[in-house]
Amino acid sequence: MLIALSDRKAKAVRLHAGLRDTPHRAVVLGPVLAQVWRPDPATVHAMSGVLKDCTVPQARGSAPAMRPTNAGQTACIMCATGPDLTDWQRVGSALGGAELLPKKRPDAVDALVALTAVRHGSAVVFTSDPVDLAAYLKVLDAQDVHVVQI
Repeated sequence: MLIALSDRKAKAVRLHAGLRDTPHRAVVLGPVLAQVWRPDPATVHAMSGVLKDCTVPQARGSAPAMRPTNAGQTACIMCATGPDLTDWQRVGSALGGAELLPKKRPDAVDALVALTAVRHGSAVVFTSDPVDLAAYLKVLDAQDVHVVQI
């Protein structure tokens, strides 16, 4: 999704704009941001604009996960707490148990994205690689996570 946004792909831009009115900001995991971020001016400009509407859980300087409401500032417990030992073990299990396409290698960042979606519940993951993500979600027994191809 971040790559599509930095390339200004119409579908990604529309979806991202639609997320601006949701109570919970879009979640961008630190490792995902690190995979996309490059020090060239075009990427920095595009990503800086996108990140204003997102939260990077537990990163200093990132916007809070929940937008302010008339009742005050709420918090997302999933975004405020990092993965514990069991969560990291679940990521490892997903890496070992996912039925990936031939020539595909397990990807710890994709498995972490899948686990984060499972932890949030009722999550939607926007990705250019829905087959891999679905394989990790299957191992994690995700019940209410939706994957949208970008």
